[in-house]
Amino acid sequence: MVFWHWLTLGILLIAFEIMVPGSFLLWPGIAAVLTGMLAYMAPGLGWETHALVFAGLTVASAILGRRVYSRLRVPSDEPDLNRRARSYIGTVHALATPIVGGSGRVTVGDTTWKVAGPDLAAGTKVIVTGAEGIVLTVEKAEEP
Repeated sequence: MVFWHWLTLGILLIAFEIMVPGSFLLWPGIAAVLTGMLAYMAPGLGWETHALVFAGLTVASAILGRRVYSRLRVPSDEPDLNRRARSYIGTVHALATPIVGGSGRVTVGDTTWKVAGPDLAAGTKVIVTGAEGIVLTVEKAEEP
């Protein structure tokens, strides 16, 4: 392959990266551009060397990019935004049905949730202490 083949491949991969979600084409695109630059500076290298350089640069750019992105990631101010059950931890609600055999239901807003906890009567105030999937773990709330 000639250097402009690698440059074209790199530009195409980076252009496709713009059209598809994720960042899986960016790293091979960067590696292809760098391989093209190497092929331009050392035209006597064979295609085998180009392939090895491209593979190595793809892995290296992916690792380096992951490190850079992890440093740039800003912690969310709402870490439980898409984990609705976890967002209820610490809230107090009244049981909609009694907890019998460790299982019952609680109404939160306009939704009822399955709960796990000690046997309690319907209407008892409970505090959510945990969430496992769609099951809230509850304990009896202390009366003020």
